[in-house]
Amino acid sequence: MEKGSHSSSTTLARTKSDQLVETLAAAFKSPRQSDQQTPPGTSESGGTLSRKSSKRVMMGASPRRSSGENNNTYISKSRSAQMKLDLEELSSGAALSRASSASLGLSFSFTGFTVPPDEIADSKPFSDDDIPEDVEARTCKMKFQTEPTLPIYLKFTDVTYKVIIKGMTSCEERDILNGITGAVNPGEVLALMGPSGSGKTTLLNLLGGRLIQSTVSGSITYNDQPYSKFLKSRIGFVTQDDVLFPHLTVKETLTYAARLRLPKVLTRQQKEKRAVDVIYELGLERCQDTMIGGSFVRGVSGGERKRVCIGNEIIINPSLLFLDEPTSGLDSTTALRTIQTLQDIAEVGKTVITTIHQPSSRLFHKFDKLILLGKGSLLYFGKASEAIVYFSSIGCSPLIAMNPAEFLLDLANGNLTDISVPSELEDKVQMENSETETGNGKPPPAVVHEYLVEAYESRVADTEKKKLMAPLPLDEELKSKVSSSKRQWGASWWQQYCILFCRGIKERKHDYFSWLRITQVLSTAIILGLLWWQSDSKTIRGRQDQAGLLFFIAVFWGFFPVFTAIFTFPQERAMLGKERAADMYRLSAYFLARTTSDLPLDLILPVLFLLVVYFMAGLKLSASHFFLSMLTVFLCIVAAQGLGLAIGATLMDLKRATTLASVTVMTFMLAGGYFVKKVPVFISWIRYMSFNYHTYKLLLKVQYQDIMPTINGIKTDSGLKEVGALVAMIFGYRFLAYLSLRKMQLHCEA
Repeated sequence: MEKGSHSSSTTLARTKSDQLVETLAAAFKSPRQSDQQTPPGTSESGGTLSRKSSKRVMMGASPRRSSGENNNTYISKSRSAQMKLDLEELSSGAALSRASSASLGLSFSFTGFTVPPDEIADSKPFSDDDIPEDVEARTCKMKFQTEPTLPIYLKFTDVTYKVIIKGMTSCEERDILNGITGAVNPGEVLALMGPSGSGKTTLLNLLGGRLIQSTVSGSITYNDQPYSKFLKSRIGFVTQDDVLFPHLTVKETLTYAARLRLPKVLTRQQKEKRAVDVIYELGLERCQDTMIGGSFVRGVSGGERKRVCIGNEIIINPSLLFLDEPTSGLDSTTALRTIQTLQDIAEVGKTVITTIHQPSSRLFHKFDKLILLGKGSLLYFGKASEAIVYFSSIGCSPLIAMNPAEFLLDLANGNLTDISVPSELEDKVQMENSETETGNGKPPPAVVHEYLVEAYESRVADTEKKKLMAPLPLDEELKSKVSSSKRQWGASWWQQYCILFCRGIKERKHDYFSWLRITQVLSTAIILGLLWWQSDSKTIRGRQDQAGLLFFIAVFWGFFPVFTAIFTFPQERAMLGKERAADMYRLSAYFLARTTSDLPLDLILPVLFLLVVYFMAGLKLSASHFFLSMLTVFLCIVAAQGLGLAIGATLMDLKRATTLASVTVMTFMLAGGYFVKKVPVFISWIRYMSFNYHTYKLLLKVQYQDIMPTINGIKTDSGLKEVGALVAMIFGYRFLAYLSLRKMQLHCEA
């Protein structure tokens, strides 16, 4: 019976395989007929062909077992075609088929195997929509949200941008962009191409409203209206560098972005659902619980990180999406998938503008429009598919088969190797001095660049400008929405504070509870406890020894928080600039959440430190004295942390901030009242600015208030003055830090 069943299943598999071979052969013999009979995107039962596009034949693949928990069915890639089996007819056996095509023929190999009934039940029905991802080709079927979005038509005419370079004795103006003109409509992908230093990123920042300065001239309109703050909520901007928090997972990153950026009318559950939808749309479901990672933290791959950055922006359903070199550092397959994602985004009515450095030929043909820049000048604007035709019309044609993008970049660089030289240019070069020619007889790059700029201005520029002068047939309502100057916050101030507070704790708990930091604090506490083991407070010498211990505690917990807080704002400057440019939250909500989210984490290690030192050193064994000592250390930590925040926010440079903090902390330590008892009057004011001095006095008063009126020249009074001074430092330093951040933000927006 077993042999009979096995032979019957093998026969069934071979019969089905023969049918598929015949079907495939018929498809290759009569492609036109199959195109007419089977509409694109449809599939028929019985192994007929299913076409996803007019360029390639996509057939279903044979099922393959997975090692995952759910035994998902994956797709095995074939080089030119794949075959789909009807699993409902193969309940007892199936055929694993792979087809590979050569230039002159096809070869097939078949292997039979048995599929358990439960796997067959799990895999039905089998269609292209059920395919989450192609394992080898790594392509997935996108289903981007098609909810209505505000259509925005972007036009820019004669955009010029200059920078002023200040030298020691003079100032120099340098042109970055020279009269750039173009337009892009909803549903289109505009690519900005050019060599390094040609002005691609500068133009992208200008169009995205990220660079607003007085040195910019020209016209940039959105639905025939100038830029307004309302557009911040309708624009998505993906920077070239992946600015993400390394210790947050993919799901947490997108969830926090959704809660901060989506409109207030949506509930928290709806916002979180939108984040999950974007995860599945971008094919990130497998790594949604993986940390982003960074330089010293392992995380997701480069392609997944780039898709997370894109998800951060498309989660708000933007009308305009700007991307700065989204394919840099990615392999060709991942880059193709990223650009295909952008194409899918544009197809639902969004306007996409991206810079691209050196795309492959497949990537190049996915762009609708192209702007080619060279040394800040416009060399071409128009349809990407017509770029080669245009340059051929002015005498620049490729002499060998080459990637269109390489051909265009060679022209932008003035390199005419393997490119025909225009007759006008040859005549011009021959009339000039022979020294201007290179060794291979080609004109120099400067001459080529000048020729290309003049050719575009004389043949195309005027026509394109006339097209842009025509008003858009838009309703006044659409124009008025774009011109609104009112900002749209996605959450209230309190909600922003709570979200940022939770995000801050999740991101930094890994640093605060690292074994290195815990070992540093506990080892220092143990060493102090051993050196001052059960010290005697009844004698004068014993109290002097304990005064040295108390002063070290004041110095240690004044020094430690300063150098921890210095890194806060300089390290998060890129993230702060990116999120504030998108109006994700108010600066006040961020500042308060950032400074208060550190407090619970900053106060845990001091508790462990004092628990070890206090009882090992034999300080006054009383609950009130212990908790007052701990409260004093807490005040010192928060005040020192405020100083670090102020220095870091004011300088925004780690080297300069560290140098200034070292000098300041050392000055405060020397003026702390332990090394020098009598300070000259003209410099005595420094000690009143020192949190070490006030902390040291409070610790002495807590320990020896009941024993003697003075110790080391310090009166043991109630200590209210010292508490008031520390509280003033806590708020004063933080207010200075906030003003510095506000000044930096205004400078960036100016």
